[in-house]
Formats: sequence, C-alpha cells, structure tokens
Amino acid sequence: MSDIIPSANIARTRAGQDHYVSDIDETGLGAVDAVPDEGAPSSMWGEAWKRLRVRPLFWFAAIIIFVAIMISLFPSLFTSQDPRYCELSRSLGGPELWSHPFGFDKQGCDIYSRVIYGARASVSVGILTTIAVTLIGGTIGALAGYFGGWLDSLLSRITDVFFAIPLLLAAIVFMQMFKDSRSITMVVVVLSAFAWTSIARITRGSVMSAKNEEFVTAARATGASRARILMNHIIPNSMAPIIVYATVALGTFIVSEASLSFMGIGLPTSVVSWGADISSAQTSLRTNPMVLFYPGAALALTVLSFIMMGDAVREALDPKARK
Repeated sequence: MSDIIPSANIARTRAGQDHYVSDIDETGLGAVDAVPDEGAPSSMWGEAWKRLRVRPLFWFAAIIIFVAIMISLFPSLFTSQDPRYCELSRSLGGPELWSHPFGFDKQGCDIYSRVIYGARASVSVGILTTIAVTLIGGTIGALAGYFGGWLDSLLSRITDVFFAIPLLLAAIVFMQMFKDSRSITMVVVVLSAFAWTSIARITRGSVMSAKNEEFVTAARATGASRARILMNHIIPNSMAPIIVYATVALGTFIVSEASLSFMGIGLPTSVVSWGADISSAQTSLRTNPMVLFYPGAALALTVLSFIMMGDAVREALDPKARK
C-alpha cells in the first residue's frame, strides 16, 4: 500500500515513526566556539620567554653566567687577596679555611684569588669577541642575503676564503707575530678577524628567508626604502638564530683565549688568566692535582653555562616547538 494518499497528498505516518524537533539552541555555535581575544597577540620573544622561565636548565645557566659576570666586574667583592702576591715558602701549601680556601700553587700564590681575578680576562675576551663577530658577520651576512646579485657572490666568496682558515691556527700565527704587543685587545682583534664567517652564513640564510615574508611586501607597498625595510623589519625578525649562535660561540671564544694563554702566546703574564694558570699547574698534576683542578673547573663551568644557555634559547625559539 502506498504511504501517500493521492487525493489529499498527505504522507501517512506509520507507528513508531513520529518526528521530533529539538529546541532551538539559544547559545549558538558562535558563542561556544569563540576564542577570547581580549589580550594582545604574543610575539615570538614573548612565547620564547614563557618557555624559558619554566625550564630549570635556563635558570641554572643564567645563575652561573650572572655570577661569572659579577666576578669579572667586581672581583674585590669576592676576595681581598692580591692574586699577584706570592710567597715561595707557601709553595703547594694546603688550604686555609677562611683566608686561602683553595691553597697555594707552585709559586706560592693564592689559588682562590687567581681563579676569581682570572675570570675577568676570559669573560672579557669572550664577550668583546662575540660583540665584534656579531657586528662584522651580521653586517656582511645581512647585505649579502638582502641585496643578492653580484654583492652576494662577492661577499660569499670572501666568507669562503676566511671560512677555510682554522680559527685557532690563525690565532696562533698572528699572536706569534705580535708577541711583543700582547693584550686583551689584541686577542679580541685576532679572534674576531677569523671567527665571523659562521655568523655571516647564518645571518645570510635568515635574511634571505625573512625578506620573502608578507610583512616585507606590505612595508614595500607603503613606500618604505630598502634600507628601512632591512633595518626595521628584516633584521629584527632574523635575530633568533643569530642570538643562539652568539651565545654558544661566546663559550668557544673563552676556550680559545684559554688555549692561547696555555701555550704562552695569549695574554701577557701580567694578566691573570685561567689558561696561564692551567699551564703552570700541569707540572704539579701528579703531586698536587687540585692546583690544576680549580682553574680548570672554573673554565669548564663558565663555558658550559653559555652552551646550556644557547641550547635553552634555541629550543625556546624553535618554530617547530611552538604550538
């Protein structure tokens, strides 16, 4: 039998087939699915800070770096001993709890005060070299990546030439040439002259990636000059990999200075340095290893803190880790 009555064109409802219509949702999907947007949008650096401040590794590295910088700036706050005052009668003497907690080296100098004052030279060389390398390499990389063409080819070839020269080997040769005028400034100049290549390549790649973004197109559409686009838009958005590399490289520059001083061609003997103290303590390694342990531990802990800081910042700024 048909379910429709032809004369009245009315559908016949069978038993158990009653239709029900639900009540109208007063709330609406818009109110349910809406995302609150009262606050300002977070920047890349804001998101990075949210990740950094909950990581114990970041705070551990930050505390060590802060202590190392404070020791470098104000060593007299941590010891009242003169690091250059030595007494041969106390050669390799044991520690004295309050006045000489680390004991004495072979020359009778206080090890604790030399560790404290040695931080100034090593940290100063690391920070100054990092600043110089970032400025030199960042400028060359930014110009090559943004303008391209023959300028990119020229600067890239110059970078390849310097990149082929080992940093430590070049530093040894040049420091040997200027051994009569050794100073912190000379070490910084020599290291900066050969260490800018890596950061130049990183900057070039970051700028080449950023210059194709939509905000650059929008800035160009508003009539902004190429120099203004580069300085105000591209470089600020290309700083993340540069900062990460510079933080890690700072530790390597501290090691480079210590290596040069260890070989006797770095800082002069009048400047207290961890590398020079390690070099002079190697003859007492079998009889009194703690003389070498203290400056070596200070050097290793400082370098490790900068490397850990670089790793923490890199993970915080990694776009793949952002949700």
